[in-house]
Parts: sequence; structure tokens; C-alpha cells
Amino acid sequence: MSNPIKPVLKNELVSLAILIIMAIGAWYFYQVLPEVVPSHWGFDGKVNGYSSRLVASIAIPLMSLGMYLLFLLIPYFDPKKTQYEKFGKVYIIFKTSLLVLFAILYFAANFNGLGYNVPIGTLTPILIGALFIIIGNYLGKIKSNWFMGIRTPWTMSSEEVWNKTHRLGGKLFMLVGLIFIVQPLLPLSFRAPLFIISMVILIVGTFGYSYWIYKKEKK
Repeated sequence: MSNPIKPVLKNELVSLAILIIMAIGAWYFYQVLPEVVPSHWGFDGKVNGYSSRLVASIAIPLMSLGMYLLFLLIPYFDPKKTQYEKFGKVYIIFKTSLLVLFAILYFAANFNGLGYNVPIGTLTPILIGALFIIIGNYLGKIKSNWFMGIRTPWTMSSEEVWNKTHRLGGKLFMLVGLIFIVQPLLPLSFRAPLFIISMVILIVGTFGYSYWIYKKEKK
């Protein structure tokens, strides 16, 4: 099986460096973390979930490694693999951005577990918002495939519907990203409802628009 996005060392250096740093972090945190570690925070920034030292040390590095390998393998199995050549750079940017997000949250959470005052409740929405803005900025460049992008029955049935939906989806992702970034500045009572409204706008907007464009194209 051929891969239209052949792994090249210079394109993988950042991702591999992140994985190595996380592996070193896993070894370090397993040595120094207490037996029970905070692992989940609410919208108010307060801890509302805990995990064991082992899980806190290795869960995110292993998940990151699995995600990295999945990104490498996906182009081999996609029936539309030739499309990946058209957005290879975007594919690498998405993969690297996700790894950066996971790495920052991993170290922030575990340093918090060591007693450092890391503002997880503020950091998390800002990082996720930044990721959404990156995704939104490049979403319109993704070509039709079976694994990445906004996959609805209507985008998968028409190249034109796919392209128009992803152009709108890019704008919506960037809007939601900005909302996430300003969320820590808002009163606590606004945060959960605003998160729900943002997700509804994103999901209903992209699905509804793809259906509308499909019906319009058929007419």
C-alpha cells in the first residue's frame, strides 16, 4: 500500500521531539507524583476528579503516541488516499497542533499535581480555543476524504458541498475558538451555557449548511 503523505524525518521532528519529551515526563512524574493526583477540573477551575499516579503519568503520553501512529496510518487505508497529496502540509499541521495541545495540558496538569499553582481552568479553554482557530484557518484546504473534516452524508456525496461546507466550517471553528479564549474572562454562570451554545452552533451550523447546499445543488 502506498502512502500519499510519506513520513519524512524533517516533517516529523517536532512531533517526535514532543513524544520523547512526554516519555521523559512520564518517567519523571511517576517518580515524584503522589499516589492520588487531580485529573479533571470544572468550569470554575476547581478539581472535580482524581486518578492514580500511574494513570496521570502515562495516560496522555500513550494516547498521544496512539494518535500520532493513527495519523501516520490513516492515509494508507483511506479509499480517497490520493486526495491527501492536496493537503499534506495541513495534515501535518493538524497532527503537530494536537500533540502540542496534549503535551502542554499534560505537563500543566501534573505540575499542578506536584503543588504548583497552574491555572488549569484558565489555560485549558485558551489552548483549546487556539487549536480551534488553527483548525478553522486551515479547514477549507482539506479535500474530500473518509477520515478528516466535516463528514456528513451530503459532504461525502458532492465535492462542491464538501468545499462550501468546509469554508463555512472554518469560520465557525474560528468563532468558537475566540469564544473559548475569552471564556475565562466571563462570569462563571456564563461559561457552561456558552460552551453548550458554541457546540450547538458548530454542529448544527455545519450539518445544516451541508444539507442546505446539497438540496440547493440538486435543484
